[in-house]
Amino acid sequence: MSKVLSLSGVSVVRDGRRVLDALSLGLEAGERLALVGENGAGKTTLMRAIVGLEAATGEIVAYGQPCRSEADFRRMRARTAYMFQDPDDQLFCPTVLDDVAFGPLNLGLRRPEALELARAQLHDLDLDHLADRITHHLSGGEKRLVSLAAVLAMRPEVLLLDEPTNALDGAHLARMAAILMQQKIAMIITSHDWSLLERLADRTVVLRDGRLAPAMLHRHAEWTDHVHLHEAG
Repeated sequence: MSKVLSLSGVSVVRDGRRVLDALSLGLEAGERLALVGENGAGKTTLMRAIVGLEAATGEIVAYGQPCRSEADFRRMRARTAYMFQDPDDQLFCPTVLDDVAFGPLNLGLRRPEALELARAQLHDLDLDHLADRITHHLSGGEKRLVSLAAVLAMRPEVLLLDEPTNALDGAHLARMAAILMQQKIAMIITSHDWSLLERLADRTVVLRDGRLAPAMLHRHAEWTDHVHLHEAG
């Protein structure tokens, strides 16, 4: 496999504190990587830095090309979709169909083509019934599924998912997990739902004190069956 993303010596300093401290990371084509860590560890900061939404030092290479300028990151974001932790940060168009068509329009498709692609994406995810709904009238779970439809409509090669199942009820969580399991593209997923990560991820890293370390998720059957984290090495 070939690397689609490569980070080397990436640092982010905020208010005098090193949120990310010269960390390195590689992501292979088709690989699903779980990024775990405590609240405030910097997981969202790292995701934002990868796509150029957070100022960082160090080297970020995407699809073999270094990303040093905003123009470089714009080209990278055409192939790398980022699903925000809060769907209200992602969905801002009048209707669901408009929101899902926004990414393809931004990539240069004509409106009829973008709408056709958006309808096809909603159909693929069994979300046709939401197409004409007003976005801000959706439930929290519906908004998360529409956010996923919106990023998948861009036909990305890499998907960055920031807490995609946060606050989902059982039905919406199961639907989100099923959709993600079907995808054949590379992913980085941050989540506190370790059962989801155990099912989805090929590899796990933990972010602590600004650095990344390899880790493994283990299932233990005790009084209750649960998954917990072991750092490797």
